[in-house]
Amino acid sequence: MLAPLVEIVHSQSMDEWLTRNQTAFEGLFGSRYPKAARDLYKLRAPKDTQIPYAAYIHPSNPDSGAYAGLCFVMFPISDGPCLFGLGIGTQGLSPDEAILGRPGHARKAMAICDWLAAAFGDGSRVTWARRDPTQLDVSLPSDLTVEWPEYQQVFDRYGKAPGSVLYALYRPTADRAATERALAAFLDLLFAEKNVEPMAAHKKQALADRAAWSSLILPDLQQGTVADLLRQRRFVILQGPPGTGKTRMAEELLKKVYLGRGRTIQFHPNTTYENFIGGLAPVSTADALGLRFAPQPGVLMRAAAEAAETDEPYLLHIDEINRADLGKILGEAIYLLEPGAPERTVDLPLDFGQPHGTKLRLPPNLHILGTMNSSDRSIAILDVAVRRRFAFAPLWPQIAVVQQHGGEVMREAFQRLLDIFVDHAPEDAFALLPGHSYFLELDDALAKPRLRVTLAPLLEEYLAQGYVSGFAEQIRSYLQWLRL
Repeated sequence: MLAPLVEIVHSQSMDEWLTRNQTAFEGLFGSRYPKAARDLYKLRAPKDTQIPYAAYIHPSNPDSGAYAGLCFVMFPISDGPCLFGLGIGTQGLSPDEAILGRPGHARKAMAICDWLAAAFGDGSRVTWARRDPTQLDVSLPSDLTVEWPEYQQVFDRYGKAPGSVLYALYRPTADRAATERALAAFLDLLFAEKNVEPMAAHKKQALADRAAWSSLILPDLQQGTVADLLRQRRFVILQGPPGTGKTRMAEELLKKVYLGRGRTIQFHPNTTYENFIGGLAPVSTADALGLRFAPQPGVLMRAAAEAAETDEPYLLHIDEINRADLGKILGEAIYLLEPGAPERTVDLPLDFGQPHGTKLRLPPNLHILGTMNSSDRSIAILDVAVRRRFAFAPLWPQIAVVQQHGGEVMREAFQRLLDIFVDHAPEDAFALLPGHSYFLELDDALAKPRLRVTLAPLLEEYLAQGYVSGFAEQIRSYLQWLRL
């Protein structure tokens, strides 16, 4: 039952503070959580302190004084609802350092806050989360303390370095239903970190809310969203791990949205300025030599000429755009990639004849869509000048695709690997999560044999290159499971 907690949050009263919190705390067990979970946390609710609070803390902590470890905490004030969320005791991370230091805990806390903000914020900031809970030496952002002035005393005590111990917060509005959902989300995460799930009566809503905020960890990118982005920005890059369907989406856009108006090129390390923009190339002649060198337009020049022949949108799809040095390939043409600027022209080093001559311009109906594999560490990252000119759209693996097109074994295989990456991968390694296309096999008998020859080599390469060194044992254990 969360109703007593909701009432505490909104009562603006300190009367019987400890008694009411004891009732609310004890009421959680045997109703929302199993009775056996009662020993995982204990209540601390001092009223007569400089900053009153109520906290659910690790049971190894003393009954009074400073405490340590992961906690759920509420701070009452006289002129508004309690601020509540997740924090760390002022005595440090132990005994919960394994939870607090795991990337997945922060990832989930941030996703919960993002979901609450989108669902209940109504355009105002009602949540805040820190990317790394263990950064106790980083104060809360100053703009947050300005926006939430009623909690200034709380921030002064618990939000300033070197003791900045708050890392996921909800600022309640008048909407009590929203408060209940926020309390449930934070508490469910608190208990899930100790392998406790809500009881059957609350399971359905808890799973629905978890699915809602989990979807923000791997947001779905629809084809229509990319099409809109191309219309608005003209120059877009789809980025994501292997197997997420980047190339397929680009091909579908070219076919269905642009109705075939466009062309595709794949970049590789030997792609040059002459290939893409234009340059001298051998052409056949009738004289004794049989050839001569003459200016020949590259892919971009040909695409610009074709786009200029129509008023309809035209798409140039560049697959694996980061497999070549884009800065060198573009040369002076990088000046043309300014979607919001007036039409620009650059001088070319050669006369390419009609329709360009010695100048190149990109007609406004020419759109460029690049695809980029975020797992390929063997190639250079796009430089800042190039990145500034493109809108980047991340394409993540989607569990819904596996649920629809994969059998039971594939669904389990994907969920196991997803859980490993969500819980253990730091941000740079999280972008390596293999895509859903590896898991699209309906026949359970063929599932693991297929994964052994498609997915396993990729994961073994991650291990060999040290890309997943922080959670290598979990990946090795997963590979062992694939071999069973």
